[in-house]
Amino acid sequence: MYGDEATVRKILTELGDTWAVVGLSSNRQRAAYGVAEVLQRFGKRVVPVHPKAETVHGERGYASLSDVPFDVDVVDVFVNSELAGPVADEAVAKGARAVWFQLGVIDEAACERTRARGLEMVMDRCPAIEIPRLG
Repeated sequence: MYGDEATVRKILTELGDTWAVVGLSSNRQRAAYGVAEVLQRFGKRVVPVHPKAETVHGERGYASLSDVPFDVDVVDVFVNSELAGPVADEAVAKGARAVWFQLGVIDEAACERTRARGLEMVMDRCPAIEIPRLG
């Protein structure tokens, strides 16, 4: 696992409630859809980021992270590992406080870059699994 329990807890409870979910569309069959729903249930504002810029779970979507016209606290990444590094770099440029790579999304170089810029970072974990464990 990439991300100790203290970092997971900090991202989920201390770093803010606005989560940009990169890869979130209105496709109910995709994992991002269900994870975003869980995040909302736990009080997070979910901002869909997907080329289609669809409204999902009542929140307006944006085609890219740079198109989001307000601050985001956490960038949750549902793209494949080859595309995840540039998304992490965009999160840094956007001023996010943390980056979360979903299950199966691993880019160790991106993780090192992101942490070196002062952001918290978790890889290969799912906030929908972790957040209920917080108790």
